Amino acid sequence: MRTIALYGGSFDPPHLGHEAVVKALLQLEEIDEIIVMPTYLSPFKESVFADAKRRLEWLREIFSSYERVLVDAFEVQKGEKTPTIKTVEYLFKSYECIYVVIGADMLESLQRWHQFDALKRKVNFIVTTRDGIKIPQEFIQLKIDKDISSTALRRKMNKEQLCTINAEEIYNYYKEKNEQ
Repeated sequence: MRTIALYGGSFDPPHLGHEAVVKALLQLEEIDEIIVMPTYLSPFKESVFADAKRRLEWLREIFSSYERVLVDAFEVQKGEKTPTIKTVEYLFKSYECIYVVIGADMLESLQRWHQFDALKRKVNFIVTTRDGIKIPQEFIQLKIDKDISSTALRRKMNKEQLCTINAEEIYNYYKEKNEQ
């Protein structure tokens, strides 16, 4: 059975915390492949700082040398807010079992996700540790030791929290955006 972990998000900007999640997912025996899926625009946001195609390219650079990791452009190509259930339905055309990866900070809003009841019948959730938030036992917990926030990074860019392969480019992009 082909099993994937869907790791979606804005990745605005992508950082070492995102890379740490992928590395931890690669250690899970039940996962055959990881799909990193940048959103065009999160259903819970009204805007992004870096456009979707730029974030997609940064992620492709970051994960280009990783085996069993694919950066998928499905949501970016749709060019609109895409609920996770729609992405899962798209992925079920190629995969038999899907785990959806979320940060513990998303647990509070999970019930408000589009067609959440249908989604939870189709997938299993993997929840990454974050900000000391308690993760209920019905979820698979993935311990991550890099607690980095894209929101905080956008406010105050720290090159040391960015992935080495394109840290300079990402740093300069957000620094310039913040100066405008």
